[in-house]
Amino acid sequence: MEPNPRAARKVLLIKLAVAAVVLGTAGVLLLRGMDVHAELKRLVADITKAGPLAFFSAMAILPAFGMPAFPFMFAVLPAFGPTLGIPLAMALALAALTVNMVFTYWLARYALRAWLARVIGRLGYKMPHVPPGDTTALIVLLRVTPGVPAFVQNYLLGLSDTPFLKFLLVSCLCAWPHISAWIYFGEVLGEGKGGLILIGSLLLVAVFAAARLVRHHYGKKAAKPHA
Repeated sequence: MEPNPRAARKVLLIKLAVAAVVLGTAGVLLLRGMDVHAELKRLVADITKAGPLAFFSAMAILPAFGMPAFPFMFAVLPAFGPTLGIPLAMALALAALTVNMVFTYWLARYALRAWLARVIGRLGYKMPHVPPGDTTALIVLLRVTPGVPAFVQNYLLGLSDTPFLKFLLVSCLCAWPHISAWIYFGEVLGEGKGGLILIGSLLLVAVFAAARLVRHHYGKKAAKPHA
């Protein structure tokens, strides 16, 4: 997205206002003694008690609106591994988060596109556009770069008119390994077994190292000038 120079001050003020609202809300919650992390865990626990249908449905929908997916990933195997079996529980979790990718992409590209375009325009930006030859590199870089929430990645890719099948295929190839690693890590962490925790930690390190290599490769490729 290309910024309009006249809108730079407006964007800064809006960012400061949003930061003030977030910090103010967090301050109020802390002063009132609310443990946000505990409340989030309690919410996931309540959804878990409702059964697998409610759990995996919530896992597919709620992250599209900014709720972290990590509490769901950590809860999958401890909650449903004993009854559904580890392979099925993990497969359902991957399916739920894949549905979430598709749902968020659909919101950005179709259902909320007009509203998001107005918001982006008021901030002084243009809708993102990616040349067809750069879409794979964009998807990979977004998926393997740490710090960018998954729902933000999905919205950006939907707004940039990334072809759906390419979005889905490349996103799954990039996201499924680290989702599986986090789900497994949540299981072994809950069991508290030192050897399994070490294996889970090494698995996460391997996934992050692979992501770093991929990011380095596509970063160099994207930096090359087009002929």
